[in-house]
Amino acid sequence: METYYSYRIQIIAIVVSLLFLIYVSKLIIKGKLREEYAIFWFSSTILLIVFSLWRQGLDFFAQLLGVYLAPNLVFTVAIFAILIYLLHLSIVVSKLHDKNKVLSQELALLKEKMLKMEAHEKE
Repeated sequence: METYYSYRIQIIAIVVSLLFLIYVSKLIIKGKLREEYAIFWFSSTILLIVFSLWRQGLDFFAQLLGVYLAPNLVFTVAIFAILIYLLHLSIVVSKLHDKNKVLSQELALLKEKMLKMEAHEKE
């Protein structure tokens, strides 16, 4: 009975991961997700599929790294991956903020120039 549940969880994990890959692909095709951000999601999902197929792989890496329980390794890696991704997104948002500031300043200068030209034409 334990084997049945074990295989069922494995199949569910693989199917959900494949559906997620399809969803990310559709987001890229529709232009809602840029390719550079999709790399993270593709690689994460591929990693999930690999460990869903290779069931002893997680235990192998846990022993290799000296982690007592394999689920602890999953949570530790997930937390670090999320932190790295958040740092990347923070850098992107900071760059966009700077570009937005410059763009709004240029727009204000152009608007002022246009108003001066309109006032000069009325004279």
